[in-house]
Amino acid sequence: MSNKINVSVKTTYMSDQTLPAQRYVYAYTITIANEGDTPAQLISRHWKIRDARDNLQEVQGIGVVGEQPHIQPGNSYTYTSGVILETETGMMEGTYQMRTDTGEIFDAEIPTFALVPPHAIH
Repeated sequence: MSNKINVSVKTTYMSDQTLPAQRYVYAYTITIANEGDTPAQLISRHWKIRDARDNLQEVQGIGVVGEQPHIQPGNSYTYTSGVILETETGMMEGTYQMRTDTGEIFDAEIPTFALVPPHAIH
């Protein structure tokens, strides 16, 4: 049995919701692909969010966007959420706790990704 969950991320800088020097808003779209051979359900999430001042926010909770998706082998689940930073740039990483249909619990890693507005990319 193989538990292979691949997590990919696309970020969007939300300039219309950003108030410079106060708050910087990003949306992120996550795709969770089950590349293993057993179904798995996303149970909970644990995020580590760092801003440019190295302030750490940790967010833990059940499911994502109010759901606990059950992902069959070869299928994926995509959702969009958002984050507000006090600095213009930051980074996020974390894990999803997954459970197979046989009850095995494992963590799927969310790779570290940067939150950077388009005008700051060189």
